Amino acid sequence: MKILDLTESNPTRAQIPYPLNLLEPLAGFEALSYEPDPKGTPHAREAVAAYYRSRGVDVRLDRILLTASTSEAYAYLFKLLADSGDEVLVPRPSYPLFEFLAALESVVVRQYPLRYDGAWHVDFAALESLINSRTRALVVVNPNNPTGSFLKREELERLEALCAARDIAILSDEVFSDYEHGYDRRRVRTLVGDRHVLTFSMSGLSKIAGLPQLKLGWIVVSGPKAQEAYERLEWIADTFLSVSTPVQVALPSLLHVHEGIKARVAENLPLVREHSLHVEGGWYTVMQVPRTRTEEDWALTLLAEHDVLVQPGFFYDFESEAYLVLSLLTEPATFREGTRRILEIL
Repeated sequence: MKILDLTESNPTRAQIPYPLNLLEPLAGFEALSYEPDPKGTPHAREAVAAYYRSRGVDVRLDRILLTASTSEAYAYLFKLLADSGDEVLVPRPSYPLFEFLAALESVVVRQYPLRYDGAWHVDFAALESLINSRTRALVVVNPNNPTGSFLKREELERLEALCAARDIAILSDEVFSDYEHGYDRRRVRTLVGDRHVLTFSMSGLSKIAGLPQLKLGWIVVSGPKAQEAYERLEWIADTFLSVSTPVQVALPSLLHVHEGIKARVAENLPLVREHSLHVEGGWYTVMQVPRTRTEEDWALTLLAEHDVLVQPGFFYDFESEAYLVLSLLTEPATFREGTRRILEIL
């Protein structure tokens, strides 16, 4: 019996080819010298700046701070912005990591809903009802994981106005922004640049280059009080000095979008696009299934009777039943057969 695993989200295990010499730059002689810089070396930060310039966005080196991962970036930002018991707003549905990261910093998470009416959008009425005197930051995941929905320009304008009026910072998680499906001029691909509110944009090698094992991410600070926030972030980073020298030395050679991942997603998505909720980017797709059984029952039945492994929507805090989440990184033959079995049942 072979289980058809449609949940694989680790690009290094998804049978996607990498260049054989990809990691050679890690062996450079410069990697033997340890000269820690809490911001990240100028050489590495320039590579990040070049990444944004290639996308039409200019960013100063003294607004870029390297971290070991996006998760560490969140930890730094929660330390920076919040005291014990303060609150951050995070989207729902979304990746189920925020509560753990926030709890480690003694910060409270409150979830604001994304609604679906043929496309995903922020429920502003619900969002505003959650804001109180202890709200310190609002997280946007752009595009969202797992819905694959991008923030739209009109939504960003409303969010910035809302946050500026209440002195709330925006944290923008943009790790999937290079994996968009088609073009839409309404989309916001990055919040890096001139902003009306203090904004922290995050990304890293894990998704851009499909290299989660190399552990390098970054924060770009924008908006009012950016200099003060950056200096305080540097102090926090100096306490940990977590980013390794070899990956910083190699960063200019590594920081390229993984075309193999883009090709894999482009191959798998058409197989389920008409049977899935509208998806604009990222590595996942969401299928709505009949509410004749719970998501857990759907997932267990598919596994026990049809040898297909999927994730139920409640893993990502979907507010209602019944949704299944599939990874578009899955090896194509496996994805084709697994989705065929699901659609045959439906």
